Amino acid sequence: MDPADVDEAVYDVVESIPPGRVSTYGAIGRLVGVGPRRVARALSGGGGAVPWYRVVRADGTCAEPVRVRQLELLAGEGVPVRDGRVDLAAVAWP
Repeated sequence: MDPADVDEAVYDVVESIPPGRVSTYGAIGRLVGVGPRRVARALSGGGGAVPWYRVVRADGTCAEPVRVRQLELLAGEGVPVRDGRVDLAAVAWP
């Protein structure tokens, strides 16, 4: 798959995550057919136009460079966070 097509596929999936819900890099990667690091690369390289903050690590934590802002945006949507981790059992998508 062409790298630009992968990026677009990632953006399309991230766009479909409803407000108040989150997904993981791995879950999106499985939907698109790439690994979680490739999903992260797509979002870090140009995912600002999509709700990138609704994508977290498999353990519910946020990536360090954007952690504070991501937690603020998720809190604004009512996403439950305990000890710096999103409660994936409550809000995981799909």
